[in-house]
Amino acid sequence: MSDITKAIQVLCDEKGLSYDSVMEAIEFALAAAYRKDFGNKQQNIKVKFNPETGDMKAWDVKTVVEDIAEDVLLAAQEELAQRREKAKEEKREMTEEETSDLPRFNPKTELMITAAKEIEKKVKLGEVMEIPLEIPHEFGRMAAQTAKQVIIQKIREAERGIMFNEFKGQEGQLVMGTIQRAEARKVLVDFGKVTGVLLAEQQNPRDHYKPGARMKFLVLSVQMTVRGLEILLSRSDVAMVREIFKQEIPEINDGLIEIKGIARDAGFRSKVAVFTADKSIDPIGSCIGQRGGRINTIIEELGGEKIDVIQYSEDAREYISHALAPAKILNVKLSETEKIAEVSVVPDQFSLAIGRNGQNVRLAADLSGWRIDVVEEGGKQEISSEETTEEVVEDKTAEETEA
Repeated sequence: MSDITKAIQVLCDEKGLSYDSVMEAIEFALAAAYRKDFGNKQQNIKVKFNPETGDMKAWDVKTVVEDIAEDVLLAAQEELAQRREKAKEEKREMTEEETSDLPRFNPKTELMITAAKEIEKKVKLGEVMEIPLEIPHEFGRMAAQTAKQVIIQKIREAERGIMFNEFKGQEGQLVMGTIQRAEARKVLVDFGKVTGVLLAEQQNPRDHYKPGARMKFLVLSVQMTVRGLEILLSRSDVAMVREIFKQEIPEINDGLIEIKGIARDAGFRSKVAVFTADKSIDPIGSCIGQRGGRINTIIEELGGEKIDVIQYSEDAREYISHALAPAKILNVKLSETEKIAEVSVVPDQFSLAIGRNGQNVRLAADLSGWRIDVVEEGGKQEISSEETTEEVVEDKTAEETEA
């Protein structure tokens, strides 16, 4: 094994890249260097490098096309310019259909058949020719610098490609990261070779994002942008609660217990509806764990967010009653056509059913999919889940105090 091959292998091991991807980067860089010192813009250069011997060969790669007269090409260029100007005036982009009728010729990648036959008589239309190029001498300093920059760029692209594939496969899943730094509207999270972004709207208000702290994050999306790999994270998404339950409760991960729905007010409270077809399993007890061990771990992971685990039911009345826990419900009347549930409670349960700033009834409505109107027995007070903004609840409380 030559020193060059060993160096390439070391690079592969350090960067976690394949040997072929590094060789491709080297050959691409050598092609750029050749063009810099010996070639021209009309050449489509391909280079083959032998790391064992250090030898290099170069070709100009062309596809053989039909002859097009120079005056026809000039006329086509003028027509194309006119069509572009018209599209610009109409403030729109040109379509492929608008230019498909015009003859085209790209001298960098194409060679007309007459010129091609001067090089190889038996060549045919559509054939790809690899025309050998001479390498007069070693590359100059500028060409070598160009090659170095191209290799670095290509290796970075290959690394980004590997990380993209790795994180793309983790969309919707939890990953562990280290807080790099917190800025005004975002938090940067270090994952070793890449950095994720936690935007303000995806942050949990209970969290403290201290540099160096390790936390779990939900991977929202992974995209390759013009600026590189973009990994968007969340600590407030509903799916984060679901994934933490999967991690901490084996029965959910194994499919024995099913999460039927989640409603979340990130940082404050979540309601999780669970169900199992196995009568030997207590779904709520399994989620709580012995002495609350499992649910406390989940609460800690969510920065102290309270969790209500409730029993799912196909019966809408029963499900809504469970969803309004810890309040005790007297009766539930359903309007199927309007999807409205009228819930009756005794006076001392009214505030509990609504919750602080309407949070309890609002989450119960989100969870069940029904609008919930909470009515105090005797009809003294009534509030709807759709009215439960902080201001409305405060006004209702003030009215009750005055009364």
